[in-house]
Amino acid sequence: MGLIAYIKSLFILQLLVGFVFVVSGLIINFIQLCTCVLWPIDRQLYRKINTRLSYSLWSQLVMLLEWWSGTECTIFADQATVDKFGKEHVIIILNHNYEIDFLCGWTMCERYGVLGASKVLAKYELLKVPLIGWTWYFLEIVFCKRKWEEDRDTVFKGLTQLKDYPEFMWFLLYCEGTRFTPKKHEISMEIAESKGLPKLKYHLLPRTKGFTTTLSCLKGTVSAVYDVTLNFRDKKVPTLLGIVSGKKYMADMNIKRYPVEEIPEDEKECATWLHKLYQRKDALQEHYEKEGSFPGPTIKPPRRLWTLLNFLFWATLLLTPLLNFACGVFVSGSPLLIVGFLIFCIIASIAVRRLISVSEVNKTGSTYGKMEGKKEN
Repeated sequence: MGLIAYIKSLFILQLLVGFVFVVSGLIINFIQLCTCVLWPIDRQLYRKINTRLSYSLWSQLVMLLEWWSGTECTIFADQATVDKFGKEHVIIILNHNYEIDFLCGWTMCERYGVLGASKVLAKYELLKVPLIGWTWYFLEIVFCKRKWEEDRDTVFKGLTQLKDYPEFMWFLLYCEGTRFTPKKHEISMEIAESKGLPKLKYHLLPRTKGFTTTLSCLKGTVSAVYDVTLNFRDKKVPTLLGIVSGKKYMADMNIKRYPVEEIPEDEKECATWLHKLYQRKDALQEHYEKEGSFPGPTIKPPRRLWTLLNFLFWATLLLTPLLNFACGVFVSGSPLLIVGFLIFCIIASIAVRRLISVSEVNKTGSTYGKMEGKKEN
């Protein structure tokens, strides 16, 4: 292990990085709360401010991926598609296989200037997660309980409200509804067989309701759908904890653009179109498994300094007083102060670890399959 890799693996350094993220996030959430007074006065100003506040938080995670771990992302797409990145409202369809797939999506959002305005159709449980859920709430993220009868009005209202969003947004959809695991795949293919649908080898059966509803509600705003298929070279299975520890991964993203004019408006035909899209994604995965790469031209968009500068700003602002205070505590020689400070460090480390666990595959708490056969697809 090299010296730099060893330094990145030090728990105390990881704890300091986590401290900066958590405390800056709480500060940002408080400022976002204060901006709520703008909502009834000037909604667009509220949105522009919150877009930039959200960027200041999310870009810290992107910094970990790009600058801390050094993970590289390669795009497989034609130049005409890439030229439109960051210049239109789009829906992103991404496969859901990895703990850090959202982070790879965010790094592309950052490099093309739409990170702060990125959206997602998120599960309701995330609303209760500090920093993540709270920031998304102020960003007008649409939360759903995955029960259409309960979600219908909330989803329609939330999506329709985004039609006049002032910043170009990339709206992420995990159409599979949950992360891929062998058990979930087995259940999903049983459902596919019962419905007479083609079986997929590398994906779960897509839930079409979320996609057709999102496309319908954002009609006139969204101009295209980007089908994104993500893989990691050498069959690596990256984790957020690995990123925090400084491990480097090589990500490949195949991106195909579909203008909304080419997608059927009829709900049933649109659902059929989505199923065919996932058959294409499955074929792409099969190609990657055999060849170790996607077909087509490659582009490596350069990482930007903004994420690093933003983190250094918060680190300087927050760590300077913390380190001064820590030195004062240990110099004082007071057992009570020292024990109190160590307890604070333990609590902080637990908080950071719990935030990381939100992304872990084996702790998603999914109930996939229990009611799947009864749901409309």
